[in-house]
Amino acid sequence: MLITLYSTEGCHLCEQAHGLLKDAGFQERVQVVDIAFDDALFSRYGVTIPVLSIQHSDSSISELGWPFDAAELEAWLNSNGIN
Repeated sequence: MLITLYSTEGCHLCEQAHGLLKDAGFQERVQVVDIAFDDALFSRYGVTIPVLSIQHSDSSISELGWPFDAAELEAWLNSNGIN
């Protein structure tokens, strides 16, 4: 399952979130999406990035917004069936 990281260039919080994913061993499953190039995404996430998102096979979406730490990330991943 692919994890989307909504981010933008120069966002130090986004870099921290990406680092937590990397430390957890999920770097290969992360797609970074820069919201600066999409008006709809910028409108939705412009003041809340970084945001992690997973789309399930039933089309439901689970999101985790900043701030979160390694334990919260692990709990969110587990609750979404990602181990």
